[in-house]
Amino acid sequence: MSSVRWVPVRIVTALSVCAASLLAATGPARADGPHGVDDLRAGAYAAGPGAPGSRLDRRGLQFLPRPEVPAPPKVSALSWMVTDLASGSILAAENAHRPLPPASTLKALFALTVLPRFSQREVHTVSAADLTGIEAGSSLAGLRQEVPYRVADLWYGVFLRSGSDAVHTLAGMNGGWDKTIDDMQEMARRLGARDTRVESADGFDTPGQYSSAYDLSLFGQAGLTNPDFAHFASTKWAEVPEGAPDASEMQNTNRLLVGSHGVRPYDGLIGVKNGYTSHAGNTLIAAAERDGRRLLVTVMHPRSGGRNAVYEETRALLDWGFEAAPRAAAVGMLPTMAPGERQEGPEHVVHRPQPPAAPHKAAVAAQAASDAEVRHRWLVSAAGGVGAVAVAGLGSALWWRRRAPREAGEGESD
Repeated sequence: MSSVRWVPVRIVTALSVCAASLLAATGPARADGPHGVDDLRAGAYAAGPGAPGSRLDRRGLQFLPRPEVPAPPKVSALSWMVTDLASGSILAAENAHRPLPPASTLKALFALTVLPRFSQREVHTVSAADLTGIEAGSSLAGLRQEVPYRVADLWYGVFLRSGSDAVHTLAGMNGGWDKTIDDMQEMARRLGARDTRVESADGFDTPGQYSSAYDLSLFGQAGLTNPDFAHFASTKWAEVPEGAPDASEMQNTNRLLVGSHGVRPYDGLIGVKNGYTSHAGNTLIAAAERDGRRLLVTVMHPRSGGRNAVYEETRALLDWGFEAAPRAAAVGMLPTMAPGERQEGPEHVVHRPQPPAAPHKAAVAAQAASDAEVRHRWLVSAAGGVGAVAVAGLGSALWWRRRAPREAGEGESD
């Protein structure tokens, strides 16, 4: 067959490939990035009807007005929650189950998982392997190779400096980075943290990783039942390695705890963990005690733009909680935990890539209606596009069928 007679086939094939590419490119998709399940845009989660069931499954502010109970302060955070730790009563919340990147507050889950497994007096000499794989731009505790550290020193590095080098070292002791991620996911499951997917043990921005104000509150509550966790979370300063002639002083980066960078320390604060990444913004799990009452506040991604917004908004929510707690009605409950409960550590599991976890129903409800509309528009557009390509392909084929013999003859006569 003449090569010219292959032209219609080539054209139709090329048009078919273009049509397939168009369908693949324009199909509805959900990413894990800025416009996926952790979409940080202000209106991405607020519009549309709320999910049925628990008030915490609904979007927006959840608060039950009562006489002599002030309304919660207005804050710019995309998600927050205030909990009375003694009773587990959630006094108020906004978008409690919204999946968002947690930044270093995920280290609370890391500590819950790994901290019970080693004696604080155990000594570990840091190796080059311990310090490999640390992402550029991560916070560091300043660990040095071939230097012996107590396990307690490593935990000071995690809690005070948010050090990824300390996290990597402890994860290595725990059996490796991948195994520790799986252990953390299992611990989250056992705690009932349905909104959390772990992809990086230190909370570094990683595609597919998210948590929620509700889940981070679970981690903070569970951690404070462990005396070691509570100690590290409330420590303001430490020398590491302790007692060494070349020890360096670490100061906690939680400004609300120590009072720094223009933030006044909060009276009665007992931890827990702060975090920041360029994608997550600022996040904070904070617990405070006043007149025998303990409150826990979790704040995720304030949008005010102020460098201290996460601390000042947490302060405002704590102040409100202590004022409102005696008379406020609960909008939900955290499961109460006795000291030491559920601290035996998760089962050991073989590492496998985490499948995309389905977020809590409230986390996807905001996108369901818009997804249906997008899918409808996509199908209509795709059908029109396929039709147009088919017509164009057929017309081209017929044209080439009429033209090919003449051009073949001309070609052969040359």
